[in-house]
Parts: sequence; C-alpha cells; structure tokens
Amino acid sequence: MEETIFTKIRDGKIPSVTLYKDEQCFVIMDINPIIKGHCLVIADKPYKNIGECPQSVLNHMMEVAKKMDAKLRDVLHCDGTNVMINNDPASGQEVPHLHIHVIPRYTNDGRKFGFAHDKYEEGEMVKLGERLCLG
Repeated sequence: MEETIFTKIRDGKIPSVTLYKDEQCFVIMDINPIIKGHCLVIADKPYKNIGECPQSVLNHMMEVAKKMDAKLRDVLHCDGTNVMINNDPASGQEVPHLHIHVIPRYTNDGRKFGFAHDKYEEGEMVKLGERLCLG
C-alpha cells in the first residue's frame, strides 16, 4: 500500500490534531488552514481519488463531513462551510490520498473561492449535455 503524508499522520509518524477516527476514515485539523477550524476528512486507505474509492466508504466520509459541518457551526458559530474534494492534480489535489475539506465560512470573511466562468456558444450546452447525460 502506498504511503502518503496522510498515512504517516494516520499511523502516528507525523503529529496532528485528530478530531475523529474510525475504520474507514479519520478527521484532522488542516495544518495550513484557509480559515481557522479548516479540517480534513481523510479515507483510511490511500485511494487516489473518488473513482478509486468504494461507494460505501465515500458515503461514510460524506456522513462524517456532515457531522463536522454541524460541529463547526455549533462551536465556531460560522455562517456556512465549504465542503469540497479536489479530485486529481488538475483540480488542485496536492496529496494523492482522498480527502474532503470542511472549511468554516463567515459572511464577511473576505475569502473568495471563485472560478473564472466559460460561456457556451449557441447550441453547445445542449450538445454537451446530451453527451454527459447519465440517463
């Protein structure tokens, strides 16, 4: 099994502030938080992305992320959260080990997570939608 910084943290080789642990995932405070309280829900096994992760584990990780969202709101009184997965390096994933960011947000925190937006040409969205349809 591939060793990552997260498996080293899981195994106690690197110190961390652990908030939760079970057989499928664990939660730590992010050492480089976007906003204080930023935490990571990390798969116990080093799946590289959501495609490699069994659905049951991903579902469980999302349940834990939901609980962390509630805890952040209760303890920090944040107005919202960003719950996100950077899925592979092209999306900004720095550690090849599946993890979910749960980031507390405040109405006037001044932090922006914006993206530049593309525009579709006439008819392009419909054609692409036909190709991407799951049904």
